[in-house]
Amino acid sequence: MLTLRGVFYPTGYMFLMFPTEQDARNAERALRGDGSNGESICLLTPTDIQEKIARTVGSADIALPSAGTEADTVRHFTELASRGHHALMIHAPSADESAHIMSVLRDAPISYGQKYRHLVIEDLVE
Repeated sequence: MLTLRGVFYPTGYMFLMFPTEQDARNAERALRGDGSNGESICLLTPTDIQEKIARTVGSADIALPSAGTEADTVRHFTELASRGHHALMIHAPSADESAHIMSVLRDAPISYGQKYRHLVIEDLVE
């Protein structure tokens, strides 16, 4: 789930952040109640984000110029995690799956959301 430069980039996954652990768990429960496969949803704590994802940035965008924004995206995840935000990482390779997930979570307090497609990180919330 890394780019060639070693930066976090889980192609085919949605990465949704929530202000609190309870918000993330409620969203996970809504998705599981809707029939989503348990293996396709992963809850990440702020510690998980800071220890496993944030470290992938390193100096990747300093050593080599990048046309992408993956390092900036990881930095934003890290900043939110430092404020206690939790995340759900959800495997949703198709546009239909992503749309369905966003429909199920339409009332959830998503603080930040990204969909990792081939060569493009798509904003999911404004």
